Amino acid sequence: MGIQTSALGIICMRFLVGIGLGIELVTIDAYLSELVPKRMRSSAFAFAFFIQFLSVPTVALMSWWLVPQAPFGVSGWRWVVLSSAVFAFFIWQLRKRLPESPRWLAQQGRFEQADAIMDSLEARCLKDHGKPLDAPEPEAVSVQGSGRFADIWQPPYRRRALMLIVFHVFQAIGFFGFGNWLPALLSGQGVSVTHSLLYAFIITLAYPLGPLLFVKVANRFENKWQIVGSALGAVIFGSLFALQTTAVGLVFCGVMITFCNAWLSFSYHSYQSELFPTNIRARAVGFCYSFSRLSTVFSSLLIGFILEHLGTPGVLAFIASSMLIVMITISWFGPRTRNLALENIAH
Repeated sequence: MGIQTSALGIICMRFLVGIGLGIELVTIDAYLSELVPKRMRSSAFAFAFFIQFLSVPTVALMSWWLVPQAPFGVSGWRWVVLSSAVFAFFIWQLRKRLPESPRWLAQQGRFEQADAIMDSLEARCLKDHGKPLDAPEPEAVSVQGSGRFADIWQPPYRRRALMLIVFHVFQAIGFFGFGNWLPALLSGQGVSVTHSLLYAFIITLAYPLGPLLFVKVANRFENKWQIVGSALGAVIFGSLFALQTTAVGLVFCGVMITFCNAWLSFSYHSYQSELFPTNIRARAVGFCYSFSRLSTVFSSLLIGFILEHLGTPGVLAFIASSMLIVMITISWFGPRTRNLALENIAH
C-alpha cells in the first residue's frame, strides 16, 4: 500500500490489509482463550489489548510528525504505512515460535502433538515457579472435527451467536462512532481544528491506559458485567461530554469515554471467545465479529448525517442509546464464564 501511486491501488491494498488484520484479530481471540488458564483469561486479554492499543497514540504521533514532511523525498504518509509493514515482519517471525493450541490439536485427533506441547508448557511453568504445578482438573472434551458453519446455529450456541450479533451491531456505534469522529465532535463543541487534533491525541492515550489498569483486577469480575459496566460508563461520560464548554472538561470526558471503550473492547474480546467450543470457536467469533465492521460502514454515514443536522449532542445521544442496547443485551442474555473451563462454558 505504501508504494502505490493511484487511488485504486491504495484502496485495493487497504482492502487486502483489512482482510489480513480481520483474520488475525479473530485468531488472536481464539488462540489466547485456548492457551491461557481460566483463572487469568481476562487479565491476559487486558494485557494483550494494552500492547495492541499502544499503536493508537503511536500512529497518531507518527502521523502528526511525518505526514506534513517528506523525509528523503518520500511522502510522510508512505513512511507511516511502510513502518507498519516492517513491524509486521517482526511479528511474523515471532508468531512462528508460538506453539499450536493443544485444544485445537485434540479436536483434530492429534493427541501426541497436543500432549507434547502441554508437557513443554508445564515444564516451562515448573522452571519459572520453582515448584510443581497444581494437579490438573480433567475436563470431558468431545472430538468433533473442524466444525461446520451450521453448528453455530445449534443450541445453545444459536442464542449466543444472535446475542453477539446484536451486541456487535450496537457496540461498534459506540466504539468507532466516538473514536473515528472525535476531532469532528470536538470541533462541533467549538474547538478549533488545530486544538481538536491535539486534544484528540491526548484522549487516545487512554486506549492503552484502560486495559493496563485492569490487568490485575480483570479476573475478579464476570466479563459480562465488565461489558455492562464499561458501556454504562460510556453512556454517562458521553452525556457529560455534550455539556462541556471548557477544554479541561472536554478532554476529561473524552479520556473517560476512551477509557470505557478500551475496557469494553478487551472484555468482549475475551467474552466472545469463551462462548463457543473449540471446533467452532474461531468461525463463530469471526462471523459474529464481522457485524461490528458492517455496522461501522453504515453507522458512519448515519453519524455524519446526525452531526450535520443535530450536532454533537445528537451524535452522543445516538451513541448512548446504542450502548444502552449493549447493556440490556449482554446483561439479559449473556451466560456467566468467570473461572470456568472453556469446555464447561461450551456445554
